[in-house]
Amino acid sequence: MISLADVRAAAARIEGHVLRTPMIPCDAISRATGAQVFLKLDNLQATGAFKERGAANRLALLSASERAAGVIAMSAGNHAQAVARHASLLGIAATIVMPQHTPATKVTRTASWGARVVLHGETLAESAEHAHALAAQEGLVFIHPYDDLGVMAGQGTMALEMLADVPDLDMLVIPVGGGGLLAGCAVAATALKPGIEVIGVEAAAYAALAQRLAGQPVSVGGATIAEGIAVRDIGETPLRHIRAHVADVVVVPERAVEEAIALLAEGAKVVAEGAGAAGVAALLALPDRFAGKKVGVAICGGNIDARILANVMLRNLLRDGRLVRLVLEIPDRPGVLADIAGRIGTAGGNIIDVSHHRLFASPSVQAAQLEVMFEARDPAHGAEIVRSLEQVYTIRRI
Repeated sequence: MISLADVRAAAARIEGHVLRTPMIPCDAISRATGAQVFLKLDNLQATGAFKERGAANRLALLSASERAAGVIAMSAGNHAQAVARHASLLGIAATIVMPQHTPATKVTRTASWGARVVLHGETLAESAEHAHALAAQEGLVFIHPYDDLGVMAGQGTMALEMLADVPDLDMLVIPVGGGGLLAGCAVAATALKPGIEVIGVEAAAYAALAQRLAGQPVSVGGATIAEGIAVRDIGETPLRHIRAHVADVVVVPERAVEEAIALLAEGAKVVAEGAGAAGVAALLALPDRFAGKKVGVAICGGNIDARILANVMLRNLLRDGRLVRLVLEIPDRPGVLADIAGRIGTAGGNIIDVSHHRLFASPSVQAAQLEVMFEARDPAHGAEIVRSLEQVYTIRRI
């Protein structure tokens, strides 16, 4: 088991090698949730995620012979880049095993830090098996992403900084994948401030920790935007610490994670990946659990694909009514398109896209079908424009 002393020692080791990230109040999320919310911006680390803390501490603990031998890790993203970066800074040879279908950008970023990248396996479990085999064959030191005391102590330095900046926090809300960050932060926070609640957050498709704590068989899988915490197995070492120090684990639906990404980007001007936004998703999904409390939320990663971010933002605009998509059944005669565009424009709407189908989409040759998407100031404004169109046309919202 690690202790507060181990986390403090880790903080001393990594000082100057890992960014001390800001802890900022966030009015937009506080108003949306009823809590007083502070965001810990570890998405600002050099590799875009908190994983640098654990990697830097674990590598600093290597003996001279272990450094000379080199290290190996398996990861599809943030841990890979963290190990590669800090091994490079220390002059240690690093090998990273990644699944064969890892996005090219992640492979390139990892290799750019000087690591040898090996693509092997369809899944992370297969990559891990190959990494252990290579470690044995080549005498390399395996750096586990979360089931390691040195890594956990490094991750726990986040909680030290959070409570140093806002000492009177009532809660810490920490996303959970393999459990290293939650375990390390819980050890540090509960030792520094007895009585503080440390809450873990899992995505619904990968609620392995909640299932383990409830004594249920673990059943996980499926698509999730929070791929950074889509971990099949909780680490046994983190689990021991979580049982001792964590107050609760909550599970959030996929939609809440998307809404959290959008709220962070639009309201807080913070870019977060799905896993990084999971803590905010918990506040949005379960506001009564956090209302009236002073809450520190770990924004633990910002490595989100630009296309995915754009899609999330558009989906959120559609959900809250600022983007409106309609199908109109219209008579096939001159001037109808101009009338519809004029009604939307006069009401202050901004047409984004129009698709006019005359030949096959409508049940009558005397009619046509028009798909239109427009932008409104807010949901009420969008509803007002729809009502004005409904006075003349048959409308179906999509």
